[in-house]
Amino acid sequence: MKISSSTERKIIYSVLFIAVALPLLFPIGWKTDVSGYTRMAYDLIEESPDESVVLISFDYDPSTMTEIQPMAEAQIEHAFKRNQRVIATALWPMGVQMAEQAFSSVIKNYPDKQYGIDYVNLGYKVGGMVTIQAMGRNLSEVYPADQGGTPYAELPMLKGINRLKDLAWISSLSSGTPGLKEWVMVAGDSYGVPVTGGCTAISAPGFFPYVNEQRQLYGLLGGLKAASEYEGLIDRIGPATMKMDAQSIAHLLILIFIAIGNVKAYVSRRRVAQ
Repeated sequence: MKISSSTERKIIYSVLFIAVALPLLFPIGWKTDVSGYTRMAYDLIEESPDESVVLISFDYDPSTMTEIQPMAEAQIEHAFKRNQRVIATALWPMGVQMAEQAFSSVIKNYPDKQYGIDYVNLGYKVGGMVTIQAMGRNLSEVYPADQGGTPYAELPMLKGINRLKDLAWISSLSSGTPGLKEWVMVAGDSYGVPVTGGCTAISAPGFFPYVNEQRQLYGLLGGLKAASEYEGLIDRIGPATMKMDAQSIAHLLILIFIAIGNVKAYVSRRRVAQ
C-alpha cells in the first residue's frame, strides 16, 4: 500500500512529537563529555571549604531563563551539597524572581536548609559596576536589608561577611550588561575573589579568553549543554539534562528520517531506470 506524502509528513511529525515529549516526562539522564570550562567551574565550588559563604548574582531575566536557570539551580544544589551558604544578588531587576524560583526548586530536596542560615536573597541593586565596587568595600552599606526587609545584621549567615573578600567564590549568571564581565573586572581583578559564571551559548565565545592562566574567570557554563554537563557532574537530572535528552533524540530521529528518505529516493530512481 502506497502512503501519500501528506500522510508521511503527519507520521514524521507525530513520531518527533512523541520522541521529544517522552524524555521531558520520563528523563533518561544521558551523560555527555564534560568540557574543560565546565569542569573548572565545578572544581571551584567542589574545592572551596565547607561552611564558606558564596555569592550568586542573577543577572538575567525570563527571556534567557531556559538556558541559564538550570545553571543557577545546579550551582545552588552543588553549594548545598558542600554545606556552603549562598547569598543571592541581582544586577537585573527580574533577577530577584529568578533567584526565588531557583531556591524554591532546589530547596525541595534540602528541607533542612533554612533561610537566613543557609541561604539569603539580598535582592536587586541598580548601578552595575559601581554597585560591585561598593560591595567590595562594605556589603551591608549596599544591602542594609534583604529582599524581605530583614536587616543585614540580623541574618545569622552574614555575620563576619563584610565585603567581597570574605566570600569563597562568586558566580555571575549573565545574559548581558551589567553581568559577568563587570564581576570579573571588579570582584576578580580588583578584589581578588575567584569568579565563575554562566551565559547563553551565543555569548560564551566572548568570555572564553577570560579563562586564562591568570584565572580571571574560573571556568564558564556556556548554554544549555554546559548546564547539562554540570548537572551530570553533581548527579542531578535537572531541566538541562531533560532538554538535552529530547534534543539528542530529535537529532537522531532526523538523521534516521534522512537516511530513509535517501533509500526511498534511490529505490525510486532504480525503478524508473528499469
